[in-house]
Amino acid sequence: MRSERKNFFKIDWILVMVYFFLICFGLANIISSSISGENISLLDFNTLYGKQFVFIIISFVIIIISLSIEVKFYERFSSVFYLVCILFILGLFLFGDRINGALSWYSFSGITLQPSEFMKVGVALAVAKFISDFQTNLKKSQDQIKIFLIIFLPILLIVLQNDTGTSIVFLSLFFVLYREGISQIYLFIAFLVLTISILTIKTSISTALFLSTILLLLNYFYKNRKSRSLIKSILILIFSLAISVITNYTYSNVLKTHQKNYISVWLNLEKDPIKIKQMKRTILYNLNESEKAISSGGLSGKGYLEGTRTIGNFVPEQHSDYIFSSVGEEWGFLGSSFIIILYIILIIRIISLSEMQKNHFSRIYGYSVASIIFMHFMINIGMVLGVTPTIGIPLPFLSYGGSSLLAFTLLLFIFIRLDANRINEW
Repeated sequence: MRSERKNFFKIDWILVMVYFFLICFGLANIISSSISGENISLLDFNTLYGKQFVFIIISFVIIIISLSIEVKFYERFSSVFYLVCILFILGLFLFGDRINGALSWYSFSGITLQPSEFMKVGVALAVAKFISDFQTNLKKSQDQIKIFLIIFLPILLIVLQNDTGTSIVFLSLFFVLYREGISQIYLFIAFLVLTISILTIKTSISTALFLSTILLLLNYFYKNRKSRSLIKSILILIFSLAISVITNYTYSNVLKTHQKNYISVWLNLEKDPIKIKQMKRTILYNLNESEKAISSGGLSGKGYLEGTRTIGNFVPEQHSDYIFSSVGEEWGFLGSSFIIILYIILIIRIISLSEMQKNHFSRIYGYSVASIIFMHFMINIGMVLGVTPTIGIPLPFLSYGGSSLLAFTLLLFIFIRLDANRINEW
């Protein structure tokens, strides 16, 4: 206990500095994307930036609490935290408010809370707890089923709330499972499903099946005779056909119109110039204006509070999911690159520290943190640049939102606390 107190402040200051810079930079861009000519006052809690300032203050309280708690607490009560988060998500079906079509929020006197954001912390802790248990062996099918249930249960509940974007983030934890020794077959299945699905939507079932057959034949004859398996190749082909049929049915009959439009734009399926022009005024408006804002920034940007599209509110949700477009317009290519570099430093630093952990729980949790932040970073910036489909998830620490900021703060500083105790572990 004395040694823990002695090393209380021996935290990784690189992570802390990157965190504080990101939230300060985020607040600055929330100000520029939400002001409407009024005098700027962080104490004006009727404004978005005023509310975000309150969230930042609360996050400081979370930091102090997170760093004050004994490290063993996180491991002992990880399952409890996971179950509490599950209960809060289940409660949304009875007491939740539907906002923008998603049943993902609790409202308390004008204050909203999104439990799915904190669920990321709960799943990361639960995954670390289960895998680090000495009785767990990810080579065993029963343990694989258990870890899949831990990950997919919140995914299912969040999908039922019509919040598909948030649910996708949890799939990043499969990177952690791969790191901890799960069979590579699951990565192969994931790659196969993704490839076949894209080919089916992009072309047709027959074309996707034809290309799959060609690849399987090439793979079959490329291998030596001892490793060849005709039965395995036939099973993969049948599986590919099933995935192709399911994808085609889902895309045609299950997905909503706006979801199909987003996929259509991403895969460049629409060729009619008139319809494309119409889409730019409707479902593609956010993306189109975002790309214009980023491109107008040039090399060094227009300057802080000088972005015409940012100040003019041309990009809806620019303070939230599309905040990177504000960065691009006002700070240009150099500023955008600097922010991207900060995220890369953050992720690589977490991975590096995770590898140094002597405690399995701390290592696995660290990799979970890195995976979740990476998934948010990749999808959000990819969405703003038009590289990935439009998926409404925030950019960690930058985007407006109390639930997101508080959850990511808790997620990160739990790891910082675990890492600070590394020298006491044997």
